[in-house]
Amino acid sequence: MTQTPPAGNADQNPSEHEDAVAKVADEGVDGLARETEGLSQGQIVRKRFMHNTAAVISVVVFVLVVLLAFSSIGFGPIPGWWKWGHTQIGSVVDGGRPTMGLTQIGEHPFGQDNLGRDLFAMTMRGTQMTILVMVMVGLFTGIIGVVIGAVSGYFRGWIEAFLMRLTDVIIIIPLLILAAVLGKMAMSYVEPGVGRVIALGVLIGLFAWTGLARLVRAEILSLREREFVDAARLAGASDRRIIFKHILPNSIGVITVNLTLLLAAAVLIETALSYLGFGVQAPDWSLGRLISANQQAFTTRPWLFWFPGLFIILLCLSINFIGDGLRDAFDPRQKKFNPKKAKETSEHMLDETDLVAVGAGAGASKSVDTSTRGRVLGDDVARDGADDEGNRPGPSKPA
Repeated sequence: MTQTPPAGNADQNPSEHEDAVAKVADEGVDGLARETEGLSQGQIVRKRFMHNTAAVISVVVFVLVVLLAFSSIGFGPIPGWWKWGHTQIGSVVDGGRPTMGLTQIGEHPFGQDNLGRDLFAMTMRGTQMTILVMVMVGLFTGIIGVVIGAVSGYFRGWIEAFLMRLTDVIIIIPLLILAAVLGKMAMSYVEPGVGRVIALGVLIGLFAWTGLARLVRAEILSLREREFVDAARLAGASDRRIIFKHILPNSIGVITVNLTLLLAAAVLIETALSYLGFGVQAPDWSLGRLISANQQAFTTRPWLFWFPGLFIILLCLSINFIGDGLRDAFDPRQKKFNPKKAKETSEHMLDETDLVAVGAGAGASKSVDTSTRGRVLGDDVARDGADDEGNRPGPSKPA
């Protein structure tokens, strides 16, 4: 008995199988395009950022830390709601242990130091100064790094050579050592207080822009050859307008992500400088100086380290997660990998591919079955004299 080939065999129809795969892939691309259809660039970035759970939680944590730090003890002429100040001395209660529990906050929730000062107030003051240094570093680093990177990448020639050699000279000097030396020199000319903290942030920002400048230059080098830049030149736009109105807005993703990550690095740099005695000085506080001032009590009163260290971790982790979320939002190629969703998508695509391939091969298989069956029946008729239905003819009747 002759066997017919199985229907829907994709191996015998490679062209139909490839067409089916291409069709499913095109449908996937069209689906991604439909998700962002009719949305502006800002709306697309915001939608992608809101889908990053870690980044959204980090934004909430960072905002809560900032609100708690500036509203609790106040800042400048604005009073706070906490009754203790960061320089106020009181009597030591219960050896300075924290009074915060599951159901109560107590008089000193973070505890006290050996002089009776409230550790919660000092931690909030230290968080304020650390955030202030971080903001000043981000401001000066962003301005200097973006301008130098954009100018060197757009004009090329001797301008690029001079600015990049200046960048190389600064980048080989360890930032921590440079900031420590200049910070110690500048502290003698600035009065104690917030002005000294701002001066420290400015000094760090003046020498922390090198990495951002190199990244911006690389981005400008690719964007300056695009068609919209040529169109702006033909329209008579000046070089300054082309750089700041056409090129830099298209590189905002690289700038924002790297500037966000630099803020987290600024927190660690300020903490290290204050710990070594080159950062924020008495009578003010920073998170690094709190750890440095209480390092002798590490084994006897460890809570003096817990809460300043906790706020350092919260600031650095939240900023880093926000930077990761912005990177994923601005660059769709950096999409977060979801194994479960990827498996479901691949199985769905394979199922649709197989269905299309089976449908394409069904017509060919049907014609093969029909011709094969006709050939077998024809052979039987020729051999046995049977008709098309396979019935043998009876004896012929006389006319």
